[in-house]
Amino acid sequence: MRITVFLPVKIQLLLGNVLGALMGTFMRRRVNIAERNLALCFPELSKEQRAVLLKKNMEAMGMLLIETALSWWSSDKKLLKRVRYVGLEHLEQALNRGKGVIVVTGHYTSMEIGGRLLGLKNPGYVFFRPMKNLLLNEVMMAARKRNSEGVILRDDPRAMLRLLRQGKAVWYAPDQDFGQKLSIFATFFGVQAATIPSTGKMAKMSGAAIVPFVPKRELDGSYTLTCSPALTDYPQGDDIKDAQRINDVIEAEVRKMPEQYFWIHRRFKTQPEGKKGQLYNS
Repeated sequence: MRITVFLPVKIQLLLGNVLGALMGTFMRRRVNIAERNLALCFPELSKEQRAVLLKKNMEAMGMLLIETALSWWSSDKKLLKRVRYVGLEHLEQALNRGKGVIVVTGHYTSMEIGGRLLGLKNPGYVFFRPMKNLLLNEVMMAARKRNSEGVILRDDPRAMLRLLRQGKAVWYAPDQDFGQKLSIFATFFGVQAATIPSTGKMAKMSGAAIVPFVPKRELDGSYTLTCSPALTDYPQGDDIKDAQRINDVIEAEVRKMPEQYFWIHRRFKTQPEGKKGQLYNS
């Protein structure tokens, strides 16, 4: 992975496509999950259209490996040549309130490099979920510590609350299925999805602003990072409404670039009790 950092951008893009094709061949279970997610979320598309979207998504997943390497080992100077920032003033205005900022993003394929690039302008704290692979776990933990103000372990919400009350920015991606105990149900692309209510709860307890953040890889291998204005009238104090608002924000951005979303995750694995059938085969 580290060697790819030194390759020309065009070669990195080509290699990403090759890796994506290999993933499609050797990771059939994950490809099947992505295929099922696309069928659930885009029923209006034909099977052929979804197949094209799936192929592009696998290419983006291949680039994820290259982008992760860039985020871990590339120099600030090289990265700044490949990024365009949009709306940074919204994040800066929110920080100036002094009550902290939850930078809400989704699991986009460019999220790792997106966090690094955002940190070049506005360093903040990032979440970390320990990985089963000990080598990758060690390398990723070291890289995130090196390229941010600090790391918050996923199972330590008190640390997040403490940092927000200190006026810090915390980079947060709540769009994954963490099971029945930790979640409530809100829709995502019209499908019931187990959704953690932490974003609204943390905002209520800390007074932090919620600033949506989207990293996008362009066709030429550059990146556009967009920060939107802080959410207004949030939180409302209703966990379901607040969770739905966050899902809606992320869904709207995913619809703009569906090929660059983490569709290989079983986002709809946990379903309300009593619902018949399973959305996935396994």
